[in-house]
Order: sequence, then C-alpha cells, then structure tokens
Amino acid sequence: MSQILCSTGALIGMPNGRNHKLLEAFAQQLACDGFEFMMYSTWYDRVEELVADLLALQLNIPVVHCDKRISEGITRGEAGDLEEAIRLFDINCNIAHRLGAKKMVFHLWNGFISDSNIQNNICAYKDLAQIARAHQVDLLVENVVCNHENPLKHWCSLAQVYPHIHFIFDTKMAAFHRQLEQLYSEEYAWLWREGRIAHYHVNDYAGGYLDWNNLRTLPIGRGHIDFDQFFEFIRRTGYDNAFTVEATAFNGEGIVDIQMLNECFEKIRQYLAMQNR
Repeated sequence: MSQILCSTGALIGMPNGRNHKLLEAFAQQLACDGFEFMMYSTWYDRVEELVADLLALQLNIPVVHCDKRISEGITRGEAGDLEEAIRLFDINCNIAHRLGAKKMVFHLWNGFISDSNIQNNICAYKDLAQIARAHQVDLLVENVVCNHENPLKHWCSLAQVYPHIHFIFDTKMAAFHRQLEQLYSEEYAWLWREGRIAHYHVNDYAGGYLDWNNLRTLPIGRGHIDFDQFFEFIRRTGYDNAFTVEATAFNGEGIVDIQMLNECFEKIRQYLAMQNR
C-alpha cells in the first residue's frame, strides 16, 4: 500500500529558524505515514545532534532529500568543486543510512547555475551513485527545473549512460516545463515500464510555461494541475510506492498550517481509493 509522506521542508524553514526539534510537535498533529527528511546546508556542523534527535523521535523516514546546493559546485566545475560535492554527498548518504532511509532525492542540477554545464553533472552521477550504493541508499534524480534545457531531455541523456538509473518525478516541476503530458505519452512509457520512476512529489502549480515568478510549491487544488488525470495514470502504471507532499506550510512568522497539509494527505488517499475500486 502506498505511503503518503510529508517533506520536513514543508514544515521547517528560515522563518522558524530551521529548528528540526519542532518535528516532535508537528509529527503528533500530521496524518501522514512518514516523512521525507530535507537536509539543509546550514546543518553540517550539527549532524550528530541532528541524527540523534531524529532517531529519538522514532519517526518513519524512508526518504531523505539531499542538500540541494551540492550540485551547484559540480556544474561550476572549478578546482576542488567536485571533491567538496562528493564529501558533502557522502555525509548526506550517511545520514540517510543511519535514519533507515532507502531513498535519496537528489537535485543533480540546481540553482541559478542550473544545467548550464550538464555534462559535468552527468559524469559526476557515476561517483555519486557508487557512494549511495555503499550506504544502501537508492539515488533518485529529480526532474528539477532547468534554465537552459529541460528535465526530461536530461533524464534521457542520463538513462543512455546509466541504464539502471532511478528518478523521482515532481508534478510541479513538470508543469513548469509543460512536461506533465509527456509523462503520459507513449514516447516516455519506458519511464514506468522499466520502473525508472521510483518516487513522486505531488505538488500543485499555478504559473505558466517557464513562469519563474510563480514557481511556488502549492497544495493540491491551489493550482491548475489535473490530478484526476495524474492519478488515473498512476493507476494504469501499477505504481504502488510512496508519494511526498512538499507544499510550503509555514508563513513569514514560521507558523505551520497543519490543516492544509492534512487536507493534502486526505485528498491523495481519496485519489488512491478511487484507483482501487
């Protein structure tokens, strides 16, 4: 049965001090099946405290989202960049392993530098995947937005070089590039027929094509994504793994909208129940 996870990034951010200890209270109020733990670049000097606190909470954390900024150095490719990226990635994988997570969500390209030198990122994947395997973690490359090409083009390039690569599909990212319909097409059926998509982020989007001013992570129903069509596709593919909700739930004062997140979880459960009829 599919698990519905909540990204800790939806709960913890700069407005509430990126205080991971808040998870204890939030977890008691959220109707999710577990969490996708988001690693922040500001936490490397407190890794032992972080892991100890999370283990003490005994939360179900099957997925860790790697520090998003790691890949920016890979793309840049200056002296020492790759070595530092690998060092930090190893720390992220170690955290995932210690938390019992089996999946690592990774932005292989990211930020303003994005996919400007994508061959650096494609080449680096080999070493990153080897590190992930050593920590018994499945490395999932996300269809992160691009400012040069598009995510599905890069996925195809990666699959040609690495035949066993796994991906994570984000509905918002796809809608930003108008690639949600391509997911449903015969041209990209290999993604599900070969089991390449191992996880989904289920987020709404209210902007247009490459609409950078509206690249916000919205709860289901607050944008224009057709989730009836999406979950019908999920049913046809036979996917029964996990989904993560990432909708930003905290406001400028750091107060978290628990009700909004619980409504997202319930909507996904309703869609899945319709699939099983």
